[in-house]
Amino acid sequence: MHNPRQPAHESPPVGIGAGLSMLMLASWLQAAGAGPGPSFSCDAVATGSIADRVCNDPELARLDRDLAAVYRDAMAHAGDTASAKLRAGQRGWVKGRDDCWKAADPRQCVEGAYRYRIAELQASYRLAPASSPITYHCDSDPGNPITVTFFNSTDPPTLIAVRGDSSSPMFHEPSASGSRYRGRNGSFWEHHGEALVTWGFDTEHMRCRKRP
Repeated sequence: MHNPRQPAHESPPVGIGAGLSMLMLASWLQAAGAGPGPSFSCDAVATGSIADRVCNDPELARLDRDLAAVYRDAMAHAGDTASAKLRAGQRGWVKGRDDCWKAADPRQCVEGAYRYRIAELQASYRLAPASSPITYHCDSDPGNPITVTFFNSTDPPTLIAVRGDSSSPMFHEPSASGSRYRGRNGSFWEHHGEALVTWGFDTEHMRCRKRP
């Protein structure tokens, strides 16, 4: 029974070795080890759903909290029109995350969904340090350059490519040489100042060079 003259402890008392066995310590750590959950309530989550997986996986729950914080920052940076687009994009992202049950490795799919979404928002809303923009002129369309901004501190590293009125976030991929990025509808592979770029789904590579 708790002694009313002593304050209740949320952490184990000082001097564990003097009066607390290793078994008791292990029990306390197990009880305390659950940690905080995700940013959403788990009370009404369906058992076996992707959301249930997030609720019961401390690393996925942490990523969910991280995404919630980045999303709030992005909303704070967005104007009225951009805020509506951001909310719609987030609803679409949640649907995509929940479709991870179809993946061969659902957990890996969910973790990747969180990491890429966090990186995308950090880059798109300039919430992470950015390089100076670099302009590339492409042989096939020299009058329509591509401007690329790199965000090396996101996880994974990200770039935002802008061409005309459209922009495309792309994410770093392992490469034997050069620097390779891929997005939903495009790719960028730079080596020694020259880049092979695809812009749009299933399009041919453009050979692009840095502006002198």
